[in-house]
Amino acid sequence: MADSMSEMLQQDMECEGLLECFHDLKEIDRNVFRHLNDTNEPLTVDDIADEIDRERSTAYRSVQRLIQAGFIRKEQVNYEQGGYYHVYLPRDADEIAHEMQRMLNDWYAQMGQLIGEFNEKYGNKPDTPTVER
Repeated sequence: MADSMSEMLQQDMECEGLLECFHDLKEIDRNVFRHLNDTNEPLTVDDIADEIDRERSTAYRSVQRLIQAGFIRKEQVNYEQGGYYHVYLPRDADEIAHEMQRMLNDWYAQMGQLIGEFNEKYGNKPDTPTVER
């Protein structure tokens, strides 16, 4: 990811890059999210690990980051004889997009306020004394 705002704005970005930009997620998280969206059924962590060709623990950490960021959800499936297992599936894309838009609007408002404070503090002031030589 870019180190500065100007570098970030100059980058070519895919829409999945929003996962990294808004939530500091990793490339593996993008891959997991993409696989969950490409399949038509919920996947277990073992299924996800197989899909991305990584260890189960690595897939599990990615799934946890995606859940925490709100991009996927977990459902419990019960066995008839007792016990259960978990499967994972993406949340509704419209809901995710709406949340990201709200985050962007909040960020934009905060940046606007900081720019105003910067201008107040450092901008040219008519009553600034001049130094005479």
